Amino acid sequence: MAGRPSRSDGFRRWIAVVAPVAAVATALCAAPATASARPHVSSVRCYRSCVGKRVTPGGRVEFRGSGMGNGTRAVFPVAGGKKRSAKGVWLGRGRLKVRVPGNARSGRVYVVTSAGQKSNSVKLQVAPSSGGSAPPPPTPTGTAFDGNGMWIWHVSNSNGGDVPAMISRAQAHGVTTLFIKSSDGTNFWSQFSPALVAALHAGGLHVCGWQYVYGDSPSTEADLGARAKTHGADCLVIDAESQYEGKYTSARTYVNRLRGKVGDNYPVGLAGFPYVDYHPAFPYSVFLGPRGAQFNVPQVYWKEIGGGVDAVMNHTYRFNRPYDRPIAPLGQLYHSPSRSDILRFRQIAAAQGASGLSWWDWEEASSASWNAIGAQLGAFGGPAPATDYAVLGRGGRGDLILWAQEHLRAAGENAPTGGQYGSSTESAVRRFQSSHGLSVNGKVDTATWKALLGYSLQAAGKAHAASAAPTPPTAKLPARRNEIPPPNRR
Repeated sequence: MAGRPSRSDGFRRWIAVVAPVAAVATALCAAPATASARPHVSSVRCYRSCVGKRVTPGGRVEFRGSGMGNGTRAVFPVAGGKKRSAKGVWLGRGRLKVRVPGNARSGRVYVVTSAGQKSNSVKLQVAPSSGGSAPPPPTPTGTAFDGNGMWIWHVSNSNGGDVPAMISRAQAHGVTTLFIKSSDGTNFWSQFSPALVAALHAGGLHVCGWQYVYGDSPSTEADLGARAKTHGADCLVIDAESQYEGKYTSARTYVNRLRGKVGDNYPVGLAGFPYVDYHPAFPYSVFLGPRGAQFNVPQVYWKEIGGGVDAVMNHTYRFNRPYDRPIAPLGQLYHSPSRSDILRFRQIAAAQGASGLSWWDWEEASSASWNAIGAQLGAFGGPAPATDYAVLGRGGRGDLILWAQEHLRAAGENAPTGGQYGSSTESAVRRFQSSHGLSVNGKVDTATWKALLGYSLQAAGKAHAASAAPTPPTAKLPARRNEIPPPNRR
């Protein structure tokens, strides 16, 4: 018995020989499941820069499926019948997020793993891009708000106040209008003189005055705004910000007195906060209402606000478009924005149909920024700009609600005008939608806005800016926040 191997000895020898072989075989069989197994795409959907279910070039899509991982790339059909891959961001749990190439086209898309394994293909709809050529020229308004404008805070800090040098620099960079500070509150600035305006006019430039207003002495502020016209200003811009929040009565007083002095056709613009929804108590509906400013000049300081040029411009247009005034956006040159951002701002403004834009400001702009504002504008690429209007619904409060309510009343609907979107407003919206063949959802959406804006407040006898309309309860609402910090422009 001593020379014969026991059962336990044989089992140990089997473990020593067979088990390692089995382990290797198991490992070899398991490896292809992650390293070389073909990935599978079950769906792809747009989640950023979408037009319905379609994605715009430069937007974002999410692939869902299996067998994907770090290093997986997505492949898209692009212009010219070719294909282009884009690196994805692996989120785990079968999710891969990818930015769509700017020249992508509708068609079948798929993914390729880092090991070179290609998935099945699925169909992706890409919204038509406005790229491929320079933006078409917008229709000019025939005023000083057309073209490329530059704001001047202190003339003495703008090329040292050397007028010939100022003219030369403006012309060299395509600047056609100078917006020069003319007054602050109840103080007129001597720098805005008839002699300065005449000299700049002689150099082929338009000249406009701009005034910072507070609303404490609206009649005097209106008088000083009118004085800029008597000094030769081609237009006037009202810079009204946080000090004017809640001051509907002051805004009406200012607008009525200003128009009484400069006439109803003199070009006036409002340079206010760009994010209307952040400022429910600001009287946009007065400053941009009947007899108010014909031009909307929101301060679109994208670098200060944050989020990127596209996002800030889309938000601005979405919430300013309902006021139905030509938008001439005011861009940022202070704090050294990048050349690419400046060009992108110009491209989006052109794509949105702006006949003019302007820049804050001369004395804080670097040489690189000056070069960027006058550079040749290339083809528009990337996500298409937003064309929708802000959607209002039950529970909303603020000036934009008031504006919609006034238009509902102009259309003959019995709607309240307190700036609060309650059941009565919702019922009025539903009646309006039903009578105009619109989708009856009780919300003031893009289609409803377009129909409402066909009703003139003046024609309907609702010229609230010239009336003693009560201050709405929403005038007491605090600002959500100041997306641009309090300025030091006084």
